[in-house]
Amino acid sequence: MTGSDIELNPRSKWLIGVGITFVMAVAGYFIALLPGFSLIGPLGSAIIAAIIYRQLFGYPYTYSSGITFSSKKLLRVAIILYGLRLNINIILGEGLEFLLKDTIVIAFAVLSMLGLARLFKADFNLSLLLGVGTGVCGAAAIAAVAPIIRAKDEDTGISVGIIALIGTVFSLGYILTRPLLDISNNDYGAWSGMSLHELAHVALAAEPAGNNALAIALLAKLGRVLLLIPLCFIIVYFVRRHQKKLSPGDIKMQFPWFLLGFVIMSLLNTYIIGQVIFIPETVIVRVYDLSTFLLTMAMVGLGLNVSLNDVRTKAFRPLMAMIIVSVGLSILTFLMI
Repeated sequence: MTGSDIELNPRSKWLIGVGITFVMAVAGYFIALLPGFSLIGPLGSAIIAAIIYRQLFGYPYTYSSGITFSSKKLLRVAIILYGLRLNINIILGEGLEFLLKDTIVIAFAVLSMLGLARLFKADFNLSLLLGVGTGVCGAAAIAAVAPIIRAKDEDTGISVGIIALIGTVFSLGYILTRPLLDISNNDYGAWSGMSLHELAHVALAAEPAGNNALAIALLAKLGRVLLLIPLCFIIVYFVRRHQKKLSPGDIKMQFPWFLLGFVIMSLLNTYIIGQVIFIPETVIVRVYDLSTFLLTMAMVGLGLNVSLNDVRTKAFRPLMAMIIVSVGLSILTFLMI
């Protein structure tokens, strides 16, 4: 322990830890302005920067309390605020057909990912996180499910990094493939929204096809986001069922109360904001930006836990399984449009 460590009190160490995630999150936004990185986006850029920092300088254990606060507490706040992006009426009204198809998408992604994980003898938790991220909404879905299955921060960080990378590759592939496909722009938008990983990936792929295609793509994607709620409670059920087989001394899972916050925010956005209470659009946009930035800070905290040596030994098989599932999902959804 150095002299500087002794001089710092716990609160100062906590503040510095949170500050590290804040600075690296801001750096992610600047990195995303560079050619190439703009396709990955701020969140993906920030987690890549955090992973590189970990490999070069190691994990800053002195400030772990603040880093853990960002990766766990801020992560839950970001998920709760993410609920404000959902308008349940629009999805249930105009997107009911998409909702049914999205159910098939999520079931295919999760079940096929777990099936391949068993076949490849891949890590279960990592495979489940990648399956949920592929089927639902990338990093946000992974962040919501990780506490339920008590995933390690390292596994969560690896999953988010893989989703950012593979999702970007697939988005670019969609853009390059679109002129060769015999489908309308609107159908292309639906295909993008039902199959791509992150909201940002959907927007990236669908935008070249026009505003109507982009709107349809986002509607299809938001249906998948809505289904994150029942999916999480299904996973809660299976986790608790599994725990009944464990010895009484085993640690029991905590109920994911932050999901209720997600639901409440969705209901507020659907039935209160704009109808009972007027909130300027600029304020809503700022809240969106805040949720994205908090999620980026959380991803930095997770990225700092990632060891590339473990990625090589632990994540290769889940990565291969995820690529296969993503290809299969693209084919399945193309046949569904």
